[in-house]
Amino acid sequence: MSNNKQPKQVLIVDDEPNIVISLEFLMQQAGYEVHVARTGEEAIEMISRLEPDLILLDIMLPGIDGFEICQWVRENPEWDRIKIIMLTAKGRDVDVAKGFALGANAYITKPFSTKDLMAEVRRVLEQA
Repeated sequence: MSNNKQPKQVLIVDDEPNIVISLEFLMQQAGYEVHVARTGEEAIEMISRLEPDLILLDIMLPGIDGFEICQWVRENPEWDRIKIIMLTAKGRDVDVAKGFALGANAYITKPFSTKDLMAEVRRVLEQA
């Protein structure tokens, strides 16, 4: 990676420690700068402050849920470039449809394959 290129910032929003640890490791291995929020409120504070390139967003969170966070980000036109991948155990068609309707760029259900996740992360970040 050339020196003038900042690593992409990824915000992991999840309250399951084992998932956070594995995601953090994966993203760091891939050369991303990683931040973690464990509640909806913390996520909102960090998104406002960091304006990350990508949010890996769980839906089931204490407090504000992932759907609300996704909608909140999408209501701010200045954040159009922020990509959102929903990463959740909620795999019903209705949940997936809702995620996309609220503006998620991708929707991955847990348990996920790390290979698929990384491919999706790269794909989403490369979209203009």
